[in-house]
Amino acid sequence: MLDQVYLRYVAASAASLGVDFAIFMLAMSVGVPPALAAACGYIVGIVCHWLISSRMVFIGQVAEDAASRRNQQALFVLSALVGLGITTGIVGLGSHYGLDPRIAKAMAIIVSFQATYVLRKKVVFA
Repeated sequence: MLDQVYLRYVAASAASLGVDFAIFMLAMSVGVPPALAAACGYIVGIVCHWLISSRMVFIGQVAEDAASRRNQQALFVLSALVGLGITTGIVGLGSHYGLDPRIAKAMAIIVSFQATYVLRKKVVFA
């Protein structure tokens, strides 16, 4: 059976991905280069992800005091930067070599999802 935290993380990621992909497609439709469009979508999606993750995924694991919570938020942002680097790199390289940016984005989602989940479970909300 799958871990309940993982299932909640999948749901949070799906919601955040919807926001991310909508921003990505909107940016692409107005002529933003693919890698920058991917980065913009990811950044907006990560704000959505923090809101969901800190309230509905890692229940009881959010730091109580202000200083610890800021530290936890900083770690969350660092994990997001790892995901952003993965996403931007894959979309940038893929589109540079002729891959449809949407396909490259889909590939990036898979890699980034697993990397950030592990970081958040083992480091941010440990």
